Amino acid sequence: MRHITTNTTPTPTLRSIADISWHDRGACRGLPAAEADRLFFAPPRGHAAIAEAKTLCGRCPVRQDCFTHALDNDIRWGTWGGLTEAERRPWHAKVAKRLDYTRVRAAIMGRDVFLTAAERDAVTRHAYVRGWSPEHLAYTLAVDLDHARDLLRDAGHAVEDRDRYWAAEDADESEATTPEETFCPVPRQVQTEGLIHALRQAA
Repeated sequence: MRHITTNTTPTPTLRSIADISWHDRGACRGLPAAEADRLFFAPPRGHAAIAEAKTLCGRCPVRQDCFTHALDNDIRWGTWGGLTEAERRPWHAKVAKRLDYTRVRAAIMGRDVFLTAAERDAVTRHAYVRGWSPEHLAYTLAVDLDHARDLLRDAGHAVEDRDRYWAAEDADESEATTPEETFCPVPRQVQTEGLIHALRQAA
């Protein structure tokens, strides 16, 4: 059974790729360049500096924005969002498969957000269901018009296939509620002496 839900979440405050206004609220704001390099770009065995940087990040109000910025821009060196490059490595490996609906909603609302392939598919399906024009989708995803038309066509096929699957499942569920209408009983084979003799000869 499918359920239709209404999204009542507030407007996402997700920053776009080029938006670095969160820098101004960072706990590291105002550090001299040499001190920032020592803390946030310490060598792998600079444990004291790394610990000091993590302490500073721990009380930072924009730690999540900092971490997201490093992922979106594929920054693989230094400490960002309280995580070293080694600690962020698994996140970088999985970022291409990320499906974050906060980012999807932000893109739908017109934010310039880095989207993975899965997130772009979610935006495209939303556009198809809501009846967006190819021009609207092309602007949202920053693609050319022909590509937007192709994406909407593919999304239409995907949505139709999904609805066809759900319709078949719903039909199966309705049949399961009335087994006497769909179940055809097969009579049990009567084991007579003649049948048993014939089977022995065949063996």
